[in-house]
Amino acid sequence: MTTQEKLIQRKLSVLDLAEYLQNVSQACRVMGVSRQHFYDIKQAVAEGGLEALREKSRRKPNLRNRTAPATEEAVLAIALEEAALGQVRVANELRKRGVVLSAAGVRCVWQRHGLETFKKRRRSARGHGPGGRDLGQGAPGLGQGARGLG
Repeated sequence: MTTQEKLIQRKLSVLDLAEYLQNVSQACRVMGVSRQHFYDIKQAVAEGGLEALREKSRRKPNLRNRTAPATEEAVLAIALEEAALGQVRVANELRKRGVVLSAAGVRCVWQRHGLETFKKRRRSARGHGPGGRDLGQGAPGLGQGARGLG
């Protein structure tokens, strides 16, 4: 039995007990609910049946602010072109191109697309044609293990 079903069953048991005892006040006292709650349950069942006893969320839906699709495409393009750039540098590059987005906004876009780390961006860039060069082998002329763009 799910939690939702257990809550519905408890509400119905208050109604059943009140009918059995022929006393609403005593039934409410035994079940630990107020009489107002009892009458709310009774009215809900009368108007909408058992389905009306389901728990309803009181929260307003929180629609997230989303980055515009064009801006998101620009962020992803830079992430694939220059995987080594961090979120601040990407935000600055976007600003140069006329697209305004904060560094945190860049990071949110990366997270939505699974590109939040350098390794993930580099791995994704490798699979994207000629522009996806391997940045993990190190820059020429640098010592063993050096990557050039850190």
